[in-house]
Amino acid sequence: MKKWIIPVIIIAAIGFGIYNWAVGFNNTAIELNENVSEAWGNVQTSYQRRNDLIGNLVNTVKGAADFEKSTLEAVIKARSEATKTTIDPSNITPEQLEQFNQAQGGLSSALSRLLVTVERYPELKANQNFLKLQDELTSTENTIQTARTRYNEAIKPYNNHVKKFPNSILAGMFDFEGKPYFDAEAGAEKPVDVEFDFN
Repeated sequence: MKKWIIPVIIIAAIGFGIYNWAVGFNNTAIELNENVSEAWGNVQTSYQRRNDLIGNLVNTVKGAADFEKSTLEAVIKARSEATKTTIDPSNITPEQLEQFNQAQGGLSSALSRLLVTVERYPELKANQNFLKLQDELTSTENTIQTARTRYNEAIKPYNNHVKKFPNSILAGMFDFEGKPYFDAEAGAEKPVDVEFDFN
């Protein structure tokens, strides 16, 4: 009778160890995944703030009766495209992130063209509301950069947790996949020199 007790105890101990490992892995993965979701929420909030400011900026610029219609329409269209692209933070794919990045990059490009065009409109350059909005946009761009950096910082421990062996075995079983990092927008390595003279 004693002969079968030892193997049962060993099997039970192994089973208990595997159970604890699986529970520990799952709970940590959920916690790290929530950190990623929170960081992504901050990225989206920052971009939403920029979109709101751009809407106000467009309305201010519309007040300049002879302002180039095509430049304004390009910003409005790019803003619309940027707000259409949404991502579920629990299921981010590299393709979705690239699409989001392209839409936001298109808006950044259109906005840059708008701000350069403003140089030819002294009444806009002197408009206090426009100047305030431009300052807020600059501040928001810094906030976006910070939010994107923090998102990448949240991704690293999550990816390390689900990709390292032996956790990678459980990751597939519990449906935890590695998440993509935010990369720089295409062409971001090229320096941009835009100077505004509001005197």
